[in-house]
Amino acid sequence: MADDPQRNFRSTYYEKVGFRGVEEKKSLEILLKDNPLDLEKLSTFSQRFPLPSMYRIHVWKVLLGILPPHSDSHVLVGGYRKEQYQDVWEALKVMRYVGPSTPSTHVYLHMFQLESQVLPRCSETFPPDEEHEDFLSISRAMEEIVDDPVDCYWLIRCFINQFHTKFGDSMPHLPKSLEHYLSQEEPRLLSHLKSVGALAQLPYGLWFRRCFAGCLPESSLQRVWDKVISGSCKVLVFVALEILLSYKIMLMGINRPEGVVKFLCNIPQENTDAIVTKAIDLWQKYCGNPNHAA
Repeated sequence: MADDPQRNFRSTYYEKVGFRGVEEKKSLEILLKDNPLDLEKLSTFSQRFPLPSMYRIHVWKVLLGILPPHSDSHVLVGGYRKEQYQDVWEALKVMRYVGPSTPSTHVYLHMFQLESQVLPRCSETFPPDEEHEDFLSISRAMEEIVDDPVDCYWLIRCFINQFHTKFGDSMPHLPKSLEHYLSQEEPRLLSHLKSVGALAQLPYGLWFRRCFAGCLPESSLQRVWDKVISGSCKVLVFVALEILLSYKIMLMGINRPEGVVKFLCNIPQENTDAIVTKAIDLWQKYCGNPNHAA
């Protein structure tokens, strides 16, 4: 379909006067009036545009299956979700897994374990392993985005379950994919990382298993998670790529792999919004921009 010149003029005008996304917000509001909601259109919208903050949590809950497509059932299903949360929390309290001083992220972890039927015995107090640390990192980030603990738990649970179900098979291939795109964008940096032995030691777990939780501030992170929740794990590769490109000069000056890893695990937080914006542009450049029909 040919571009609408009038729409393009309006979009340019809105952007110049500081109202970027006005038309996109209106399009989303139209989509949210559908009953039942069209999950494919909502996913495509989320792939193409950043979700307005006032609608983000609601759209996430619909795309993750926490709420059904039928809008008139949302209140009822929301009530069931709250009851289930309270029942699981009470069970853990009775079994003395949680108490008043238990950090909320650890409460969420035990709830997730109980519902997944992998809750260890109280006597089996092992230090958290990598999988638990991944869960706790995502939980801490989600807590900064979502105020309500019931919503927070369900979003953590469904986000992690969906991520493993949809993208589990793709995860081992993401480092190689990053290497490929880095060779296209900045081969000199790739050669440097290989020569100092840093390429194999990049913080892939932080970037890909934790979806940048603990790496990016939540204001930037939620824009990445919009894309992951709506169906793309490939966007994670381009966020990692843009981090490498943005700090190319710094990284070229580091000649020890542990120095590279230490820097990348603690990147400066002040320009992460620009990094995410450029990363999404790269993702759309290489992977295309989904068509959206509101």
